[in-house]
Order: sequence, then structure tokens, then C-alpha cells
Amino acid sequence: MTEKNVNSVKSEKLTAVKGMNDVLPADSAAVEWLESRVRGLMARYAYRNIRTPIVERTPLFIRGLGEVTDIVEKEMYSFEDRLNGDSLTLRPEATAGVVRAVVEHSMLYDGGKRLYYIGPMFRHERPQRGRYRQFDQIGAEALGFTGPDVDAELILLAVALWQELGLTDVRLELNSLGQPQERLKHRQALIAHFEQYAEVLDEDAKRRLHSNPLRILDTKNPAMQAVVESAPRPLDYLGDASLAHFDGLKAILDANGVAYTVNPRLVRGMDYYNLTVFEFTTDRLGSQGTVCAGGRYDYLVEQLGGKPAPAVGWALGVDRVLELVKEQGLATLAPALDAYAIVPDASALPLVLKTLQTLRAAGVSVQMHASSGEGMGSMKSQFKRADSSGARFALIFGTDEVSKNQVTIKSLRDGSGGQASHSLANIAGWVSTLQSLT
Repeated sequence: MTEKNVNSVKSEKLTAVKGMNDVLPADSAAVEWLESRVRGLMARYAYRNIRTPIVERTPLFIRGLGEVTDIVEKEMYSFEDRLNGDSLTLRPEATAGVVRAVVEHSMLYDGGKRLYYIGPMFRHERPQRGRYRQFDQIGAEALGFTGPDVDAELILLAVALWQELGLTDVRLELNSLGQPQERLKHRQALIAHFEQYAEVLDEDAKRRLHSNPLRILDTKNPAMQAVVESAPRPLDYLGDASLAHFDGLKAILDANGVAYTVNPRLVRGMDYYNLTVFEFTTDRLGSQGTVCAGGRYDYLVEQLGGKPAPAVGWALGVDRVLELVKEQGLATLAPALDAYAIVPDASALPLVLKTLQTLRAAGVSVQMHASSGEGMGSMKSQFKRADSSGARFALIFGTDEVSKNQVTIKSLRDGSGGQASHSLANIAGWVSTLQSLT
């Protein structure tokens, strides 16, 4: 590379990778708002946080998700570890990693576990609204529990979240895929059905016909919809135990007034599911209408090297949920700023910073007007910044106030413009006047 080319590269403006977006403060406030409500809700349902690595060994996802899935075949970011040659992958979803951690650390030795996670996932796909190459997911997983009551608990947890966020236009769809032997019979029936319509199948369906025919049911190809609609349904192959499990789930949802639709064509994108599968969908987000999805995966723990243990869980896309919040015109509350400190003279900064530290320790959120190479700036300019900060009060440390060891507190939001001076020797006596209303 010539010196000219090197300098050109050095001076080139660097931007984020396509589909991996910066979350700026104005937007991250909404993310924090959502996460805080999720954490509070998870605590009320006795789900505990787990954090797994962003990078996992590639075989974890091949074995866990299935080789003939879109994620493994097309979407994973995989690379070779330069040190030892291992194939590593940026996690495309979190369930496999959570199960790996549960198995590795023998977490089920003393009974079932209820877990939740929040974090980034990575899939190499075409970026569009609500679908990015790096995206945050929130998920809940219950491992070690066999009954439909825990399936219902997880669905009720998601319903409670929609209520917590104020979301209304979300529908629940249910299906049951049955147990492995029932799935095998359904699989054989699907192959026989689709073989009769080979001329209608697209290339993707033909490729999957004998490897993963269940995924054909999830096609978006309009030309195949009639064939898919007439295909055998998983529900028709369920035995008594599987039907009882599904009926038990529906009975609990009915008792709690949760509306749902049984969708016999509902399948999931990973191979590890059995029995219950479900999705929460909306019409407000166009083609990206699924905001939360999950189901039961009773064989994944054993598949990843653990002792056999049942499990069920769901995941939601943070971007899609926040898009839906925005679509419905709901407010996300940014962290409130209580006060903005106005400091005309830099010589007062030692006293000001000491005071602000005391206020912050008492729980007050306060921003100080910072000095620049040209000094502190005019009172007028500082008041403009105080107003634009959203603070409810201005703390004025003027020459008169400092000489009397006082601060003047001026209201910025109630329209009165009222103000009063207070002694810095008795901060505890007036600090409560600065506390946020939210």
C-alpha cells in the first residue's frame, strides 16, 4: 500500500458496521426504562438474572439449534480463534448458552431454576425495521419443571409485561408440536404430503423436504400457501399425554382471562422445541410482527451433555417492543434531572463541587455547568442550558450566595419562577425540595 493510500485510510471517516447501530442517549433512556421494568417484574416472579458470554463455541449452536435451520445455515457470525483454531460464534440467541451454563455448573442439582437474561445477539441478515444484525433480547427460562403450569407461568409473565408497559395490541398464538415420536409421525406425513406437490415447492422447500420438513410450514412464499394450509397438522398426531399437557396450559390461561388462538401452523425456527410453542404478535410492525416467542425444549439439556431435564422459555426483541411502544404513542420516561448548578465565577467551584457531592449522596440528580477555556459563560447562557437540560430547579451559586455560604434554588418547570435561598450549612434541611416527582 502506498503512503498516499495509507494516509487516505487513516483519514477515512469510520462508521458502524451495517445493521449494528449506536444507541444514543436519547434512545438508550427508553431501553433503560424497559429494562428496569423487566427487572422489577422478573423479581416478582422469582426469576434470577444469568449472564453468559457473547462468544461461544460454534458446535454449541449447531448441536443445539439444528444444522438445517436458517440461523445455523445463513445467519451466524462464525470465525476461527487465532490462538487455538477453535471455531467460535457470536451468539445468535441465548437459550443454548443458558443451557450450556446450567449443565457446566450443575445448576439443577438442587432443583429447578428460573432464570432471565438481557443482552446483545448477532445474526447476519438484511437489516430492516425491527431486525438488525446486532440486537438486544430479553428472555426468561425455567429449567427442571415438567408441567404445563410453568408454561402458563411464563406466558402470564409476558402478559404481565405488556400490561406493565401499557401495550394492548398484542395477540397470543399457541400450538403443540408433541413429543419426539409424535413429531416423527407428523414429519413422515409432511414429507408424503409435500412430495405430492413437488412442482409447487420452491428451492428452499425442496432442500428442506427430507432434512427439516417442519420448517416448510413457516414459509412466506405466497405460491405455497395453499399446499401448506392443506398439510398435516402437529395437533393431529398428539398422544394422550401431549394433549393433556396442552389442555392443562389452556385451562390455566382461560382461568386467568388470557385470550389466545390455537395456530396449528405455528412452528419455531429452532429444532430443540417440543410440546408447547407460542408467539405474541402484532399488526403494528409490518412483516416483523412477532415481538415475543418461545416454547418447551425438554431434550436440549441432555442434548448439550447434561442429565435429562425439562425446560421452557421465551425471548423478546427489545427493538421491536420499543417500536411497538412508540407506535402506540406510549411515553418512556427518561431519567429525571432534579437540578442544574449555575456557577458564574470559577473561583466558587471547590465549594460548588463539595455541595453537589453532598446532594448526590442524598439521592439528588444534579448537573454542573462546566467551565471552558473562556471561563464559565454568562448567567444567561447558563440558564439556557439549565432549561434545555430538563432540570426542575436551578441551583444558583452567585457571588452574593457564595459570600453568605448559601445557594439560591429557582424553579424552572412550574411556571412560577419562584426562588428561595438556603444555607449550605444545613443541606439536610432543604434537600428534599429537590427530589424528583417521578
